[in-house]
Amino acid sequence: MPDLIDRFGRKHTYLRISVTDRCNLRCLYCMPEEGMVFMEQEKLLSYSQIIEVAASAAKLGIRKFRITGGEPLVRPGLEELIAGLSALPGVDDISLTTNGLLLAPQAAKLKQAGLKRVNISLDTMDSARFKFIARRGNLDKVWEGIEAAVEAGLNPIKLNCVLLKGINEDEIGRFLKLSMEQPMHIRFIEYMPIGHDDDGWRKHYLPLSRVLEEAARLGYELVQEEGPMGSGPSENWKIVGGAGSFGLIHPISEHFCKSCNRLRLTADGHIKPCLYWVDELNVKPALGSPEAMEQLFLKAMDIKPENHEMAALLAGDKQSHVPTERRMSQIGG
Repeated sequence: MPDLIDRFGRKHTYLRISVTDRCNLRCLYCMPEEGMVFMEQEKLLSYSQIIEVAASAAKLGIRKFRITGGEPLVRPGLEELIAGLSALPGVDDISLTTNGLLLAPQAAKLKQAGLKRVNISLDTMDSARFKFIARRGNLDKVWEGIEAAVEAGLNPIKLNCVLLKGINEDEIGRFLKLSMEQPMHIRFIEYMPIGHDDDGWRKHYLPLSRVLEEAARLGYELVQEEGPMGSGPSENWKIVGGAGSFGLIHPISEHFCKSCNRLRLTADGHIKPCLYWVDELNVKPALGSPEAMEQLFLKAMDIKPENHEMAALLAGDKQSHVPTERRMSQIGG
């Protein structure tokens, strides 16, 4: 079988799988305040169909799967999908991105099914601000999910913090302190204009150089390191003497497209070669034919662009492709 290598020599070993576009939060950087028109349930790929697509991907060298949404834990029986994926030959890593609200009662059974680790969204450690950013939900439930993940052995645990200028940038120091005191990996993420390029994005975008500036202001001695398993494009740092670490994921200020090794499968069954651009390939006509499915993955390599050009958007420069109109929750970021 051929490897999944695109026109720019990038070898792809990672598939992010969205299982739903629905979510129990309405985070201001992900969805409009009025919410979304969600996909009809019958349009979603079944778990058996997802496993069929994943099996073809594994034959072509995909070794790592991440389950995403929306919020993946709102879809019942997720352990069934994880067990099916973990049984595929050659697969060595299955992870989950979640907001943590529903994780506590499910963590142990997900681990038993084959889940290796989790990324949990945590944009603030202030309860009132959590309600402002997420527009609903309870921060205490997120902490319960984090504790349950620790108890279940879903390691390493990563906490994803989308930095928003004027909203949570004053908590950078609190998150750095958490990385020093607890054996967790804090991932600071730049706000991306996925599905929108409105004034709100421009107003709240913050380059992650701000994190290193704050660390220096606080007098922390830093050392750069490789980072925990699955760090991907993260630029990883550790406070000397700290129990954990932190990472910077800066797709705009310092994009990492040259080393991109990932594809995405949307909940309604489309392969997206790039998170940002409109291009996508419908897998449903290829279901039942491993050969046709493998050809779709190879076609994704042919159409994948060199980079996403989000920095050009921020600068007001012309872009070479058409951006997607899907929101992050509809893609599975």
